Amino acid sequence: MLYTAPSNVKTFDRGAFFVYGRGVIEPVRSMREQNRRLLRGSLIAAARELTASRGWDSVRMADVAEAAGVSRQTLYNEFENKAGLGAAVATREIEQFVAAVREDLAAPGDDLRAAAETAIRHALTAAAENPLVKTILTSAPDDLLPYLTTRADVVLVLASEVVREWAAARLPGVTEAALAPAAESIVRLVVSHVVLPSAAPETTAVTLADTLMRLLPRTPPDNGDQPGRI
Repeated sequence: MLYTAPSNVKTFDRGAFFVYGRGVIEPVRSMREQNRRLLRGSLIAAARELTASRGWDSVRMADVAEAAGVSRQTLYNEFENKAGLGAAVATREIEQFVAAVREDLAAPGDDLRAAAETAIRHALTAAAENPLVKTILTSAPDDLLPYLTTRADVVLVLASEVVREWAAARLPGVTEAALAPAAESIVRLVVSHVVLPSAAPETTAVTLADTLMRLLPRTPPDNGDQPGRI
């Protein structure tokens, strides 16, 4: 069965780790956990591929099980129903997008605006070219699209955390709490342009990077004064 092949398990000096896409790394704690993670990963990968090729509405649990090389019961043991599988597919995709954003923001250099523009441009371009995202936007409005709209908790929490950590490391004296409103606002704006783009990624990235620079505080409030701005 596909889940027995440890293709996404890498061994480092500190032990073995699962690697999901760009920068999504989790430690392996036991062989049993490794097998289950590999199984889960193969099921999510199979569901993702089927969704991208035929649309979520046309994907059956039996098809996913067959594509992953497991029984339907094994699939249902891991994901109670199709909704649970869909949530896992959406979450994994979001994690990989956020990992790519983290990687872009971590690039060497002190120019906050340039780093922000690059990360936003790459995120919007990747989303526009991603077959799964295209399918979600066009053929899964009721099941998967809410993970980018009305139930966007995962992307908001993960991406906002990345932006807060990045900005806090480059703005001495500014706490992550003070950065929270700006971080969440820019994430919401980026997601809205993924769902309903109004211009080319390059153009939107310039606008949103400028917006983020206006939102970010330079220094924490002091004696009731308004925080400085970049």
